[in-house]
Amino acid sequence: MADLRAAVVPDPDDPNLVLLTVEEAARRLRIGRTTCFRLVLTGEIESVTVGRLRRVPADAVPAYVAKLRHRPAHAA
Repeated sequence: MADLRAAVVPDPDDPNLVLLTVEEAARRLRIGRTTCFRLVLTGEIESVTVGRLRRVPADAVPAYVAKLRHRPAHAA
């Protein structure tokens, strides 16, 4: 009998996902889970609530990276 979980569980790196878990967003950003939760809590990266679940819109990840790229560098 085939394992049905493989057909149901989406690949976390699938570019077609609309909403990501915080862990999936952290993986895409190559940062730690705790760091990503902090970004969500401070509002630095957009997130939404679905019922009792916190999700990060997939397009919020590249938007956050773009925001980082346009942030002025601190004087050394």
